[in-house]
Amino acid sequence: MPKKLTVADIRAMKTRAEKISVLTAYDASFARLLAQSGIDMLLVGDSLGNVVLGYDSTVPVTMEEMLHHAKAVRRGAPESLIVGDMPFMSYQVSIPEAIANGGRFMKEAGCDAVKLEGGVEVCDTVRAMTLAGIPVMGHIGLTPQTAGILGGYKVQGKDLESARRQVAAAKTLTEAGAFALVLECVPAGLAKVITDAIAIPTIGIGAGSGCDGQVLVTHDLLGMFDKFIPKFVKSYCQLAPQIKEAVRAYHQEVKAGAYPDPEHSFAISDSLVAELLRED
Repeated sequence: MPKKLTVADIRAMKTRAEKISVLTAYDASFARLLAQSGIDMLLVGDSLGNVVLGYDSTVPVTMEEMLHHAKAVRRGAPESLIVGDMPFMSYQVSIPEAIANGGRFMKEAGCDAVKLEGGVEVCDTVRAMTLAGIPVMGHIGLTPQTAGILGGYKVQGKDLESARRQVAAAKTLTEAGAFALVLECVPAGLAKVITDAIAIPTIGIGAGSGCDGQVLVTHDLLGMFDKFIPKFVKSYCQLAPQIKEAVRAYHQEVKAGAYPDPEHSFAISDSLVAELLRED
């Protein structure tokens, strides 16, 4: 079995130009499958609010919900590098609260690191958390927790001024101690500029191929979440139709009395049945 990766290993992968694969995981079963498939890093994303809990956005997700799912992922993938996504308002109120909540991801859920959204405004928090021994992954570009301020789920950094802000945020987060940086929904050219300008790995999602790694929501990759499919998503299979077909077949067989058949049932001898019937 390959050794468990560390945040230092992730940083070293950039140095040797080795691409980094990241996928989201929300439960033990999927975490086990992803780990067995060789994925470098598992992100317990607050996207679970959309794809698992049925919320309209990531904003309602709580710390308790994130910890619940992070614990399950750790049980399913004990040897994986796992990053816990800090939910909305778990790190914005104060630096002490951010450190306390980040510590919960590590102590209670067994995460190896945490991720939080924001640029220059969160750098003091990132610096303090890092000094407290909590590895932090940054997240700039489209930040779903604050999409309302950004004018919705839109590509960021399309003009010179906003592109400069993204570059500045990336450099400042690097200086603050972040070990990696998610770039979400930024033009590919800008993502490449940022990637070349900082010493830590960039993990792209809708940011082109010039990033040091890529992350996708696993349900999107598998074609399971068909409510909305972003432009940047490549679905490597379409499980939603297959799941519906299998469930419909089960439903029909139960209604018709065809399931369970003898092959899927347990038998006793005819003589025992006869004896039971005489007793009755």
